[in-house]
Amino acid sequence: MRSPDAMSLPPAPPGRSSWPWSNQPPSFPASATDRHACLKISIVTPSYNQGQFLEETIRSVLLQGYPNVEYIIIDGGSSDNSAQIIRKYEHRLAYWTSEADKGQSDAIRKGFQRATGDILAWLNSDDYYQQDALARVARFFAGNPGIVFANGDVNVISSEGQLIKRIYAMRPSAFFAANYGRHGWPQQGCFWRKDTYDQVGGVDASLQFCMDKDLFIRLVNAGPSQRLPGPPLANYRVHKGAKSSTLGDIARGETMRIVNTYGQRKWVSRPRLGSALWWLYRKQAALRMHVER
Repeated sequence: MRSPDAMSLPPAPPGRSSWPWSNQPPSFPASATDRHACLKISIVTPSYNQGQFLEETIRSVLLQGYPNVEYIIIDGGSSDNSAQIIRKYEHRLAYWTSEADKGQSDAIRKGFQRATGDILAWLNSDDYYQQDALARVARFFAGNPGIVFANGDVNVISSEGQLIKRIYAMRPSAFFAANYGRHGWPQQGCFWRKDTYDQVGGVDASLQFCMDKDLFIRLVNAGPSQRLPGPPLANYRVHKGAKSSTLGDIARGETMRIVNTYGQRKWVSRPRLGSALWWLYRKQAALRMHVER
């Protein structure tokens, strides 16, 4: 799918003028080699009753300016205006549907079953990408053919889009996630190769909250991973309706399930040591934060 410019998309609502509403998409550099452009990136958006944010999410993908994007939206039968918004952009989508499903993980898994890209990611319907994010991802994976998983920095924003803080992503570590349930990979900034995704079995649809942590442990264990350098790739929105605000007990239960599945007793049984090692590991992110400031 060739990424459109803003003039070819439905007009932005009145008063919206910043990215991704009226801005022209960044141009994919003419000097880019064919090996960059031929990397197809598939983005899946699971959607359910987030109509107030969904259009911003969609436009942030369609206005990337990267010439080889496959965009799939799986809506769980929303009762708000989500389906109406999706229809405005359906001519630019590879696939979309709006029907009852078993939840977010089920929607993500369905989307990836249809994906044909070299690189995969999902973008929730209340988050959105920064400009030039996908071109940066393509260059990174093309320049690092051995890497199977990469994660970059992410901004945390309010429901109104105001910046709250920046999450400084760390190099992925399956060790901390598997043994202590801790990780430094904000999902909105994570990308991985499709062949590795298929190899490890994909998203576990039985998980409601920690499906990203579970998947990323398996991906990182399957091959080399690395932090993708540079400015934030995406914006992660926090609001009262977000899962992170409503499913705390489920998240804790699923984290324990993950630790029991992937952790090693010699590490799991030593939480104080884990906390000390985690503190040392986080120093890389803390140092980058101080340098940036």
